[in-house]
Amino acid sequence: MANSLTHRLSGFGAADAVVFDDRTYSYEQLLGMVAEWQDLLDANNVRAGEVVTLEGAYSPKACAGMIALIERGVVVVPLTTLPDAKRAEFLDVAEVEVTITVDHDGADVIRRTGRSAEHALYEQLRAAGRPGLVLFSSGTTGRSKASVLDFSKVLARYGEGGKAHRILSFLSLDHIGGINTLLHTLTQGGTVVTVGERTPDSVFAAIARHDVQILPTTPTFLNMVLISGVLERYDTSALRLVTYGTEPMPERTLRRLAGQLPDVRLKQTYGLSELGILPTKSRGDATLWVKLGNSGFEHKIIDDVLWIRSDMAMLGYLNAPAPFDDEGFFNTQDVVETDGDWIRILGRRSEIINVGGEKVYPSEVESIVLEVPGIAEVTVSGRPSHVTGMVVKATVQLADGVEEDARSVSRRVREHCRTKLEGFKVPALVEVSTEQHHSDRFKKTRALA
Repeated sequence: MANSLTHRLSGFGAADAVVFDDRTYSYEQLLGMVAEWQDLLDANNVRAGEVVTLEGAYSPKACAGMIALIERGVVVVPLTTLPDAKRAEFLDVAEVEVTITVDHDGADVIRRTGRSAEHALYEQLRAAGRPGLVLFSSGTTGRSKASVLDFSKVLARYGEGGKAHRILSFLSLDHIGGINTLLHTLTQGGTVVTVGERTPDSVFAAIARHDVQILPTTPTFLNMVLISGVLERYDTSALRLVTYGTEPMPERTLRRLAGQLPDVRLKQTYGLSELGILPTKSRGDATLWVKLGNSGFEHKIIDDVLWIRSDMAMLGYLNAPAPFDDEGFFNTQDVVETDGDWIRILGRRSEIINVGGEKVYPSEVESIVLEVPGIAEVTVSGRPSHVTGMVVKATVQLADGVEEDARSVSRRVREHCRTKLEGFKVPALVEVSTEQHHSDRFKKTRALA
C-alpha cells in the first residue's frame, strides 16, 4: 500500500502539489524530495518497524518526509514544535527510537534515543509488516492519550477517481485532520496550500492569492474570521467549500458565516484520531444537523452517546485502556440528539454542566452570548457551587475598540441570556478576559475556574 502511494503521485507529473511561502512545488519536485529523504534514511540506517518522530512546521520537506517514512514502513510520530517538557513526555510515551527534526531546507537533526520500542501494539504492526501512525490527543484536561493506527488502513481510505482541488491545509500533520487533508489532496492530484501562520489575514490572503477552493478549519477559527472582518478585505471568489469540525459550532457563528459567504457551501465534518474522518452530509449551510456516512463506518447511539465502528480504527492507546465494546464500537463520549437519520452533536459528556440535576451544554449558551453586542468570543464552563453542585460561568472577550467595565458587561450578558435561555442555563458568573480561548489547534479550551 505504501509503495503504491509514490507510484500514484508520480502520475501527476508537473501539476502543482504544494504551495509554501508563495512558492509552488510540482509533484515531480515533491517526489524528488521523497527520494532525497530515502537516501537520508538509508544513510542513518532507519529501518522498517522503528518508531520515528517527524518534527517541525508544515512544509514541502515535511510532507515529503511523511511520505518517505510511510514508504519505509516505520511507525511515524508527527509532532509540531513543543515545550521541552511536553516533547519529553511524548517521546517517553511513544517509546521513540529515532527523532527527526526538519526545517525548510531538509533534515536538521536525526538522532537515536537509545531506547527500544517494545509495546505490544508496535509488535502487532511489525508482525504484519505494516507502517504505523501515532497521534496524541490535545490533552487539555490531563495527560495526552497516544493512539496507534495502522497506516495501511489509513491510506486505504483514499481511492482513485476523485476530483483535484486546491485545499488550504489548516491543521498540522500531528492532527488526524491535517493527515487527512494532505493524503486526500495529494492522492487526487490536487494542491495543498500552506500558510506560515494561522491568522485570519494570512489564511484569507493565501486563499485570494492561490485560488483556494476548500478551507477545512475549526469553529473557533471561523469565529475569529468573522471578528476580524477579513471577508470584506480579501477575494473569496475561488472558495467553494468551508468544512468545520473538532468541536461544536455555535449556531450564531454558523448563521453569520452563511450570510457573509452566500456562494460557499458550509459542511460539518466529524472525526477522531482514534477512528479517522467520517463521510458526512450537512442538512444545510445554516444548520448543525448532520448525517454520518457508512462507507467504512457504522454508528449507534446508546443513552444519547455516539458510538462508532471504523474500518481504520486505532489498534489501541499506548497509555490508556481503549473504550471499545465487544462489537468493536468506540465510545466517542459525544452526546447527540437525533431526528431520523440526522444527528446533532451537543458536546462531550465531560463538558456538560450539571446545575441542580439539569444539563447545560456549553455550545448552546455560547451561541446566545455571542448575540450580545460587543462580545467577540466566549467560553462557557462550569464552576463548583455549594447549592446546585455547579453553576454556569461565561468568560468573554470584548470586540476591538469596546471599552466597558466588567460589571456592565456582566449585566448585559445576563439580561440577554434571560430572554433566550432557561434560568439554570443563564451564566451565574461573567468574567471579562483578554486571554486567548483556544489551543494551538484552534480548538476551544474549557476548564473549571
